[in-house]
Amino acid sequence: MFELSDLKQTRFYQEAFQEGKEQGRQEGQRQEKLRMVSRLLRLGLTVEQVAAELDLSIEEVQQAAQNS
Repeated sequence: MFELSDLKQTRFYQEAFQEGKEQGRQEGQRQEKLRMVSRLLRLGLTVEQVAAELDLSIEEVQQAAQNS
């Protein structure tokens, strides 16, 4: 019978697991950047400067600013 431990040994499972970890890490980094938007705007940076510094689109910065 195929068990969970057998599944974890497959290349498919290991690749999917790594991909999930990477996506989670990237999403965490993106969320942290979005939290920094309001701080940088309060320091006097323009929306364009914040977008460039955090590697976000201007639309993402504007939306994050509105939500904070």
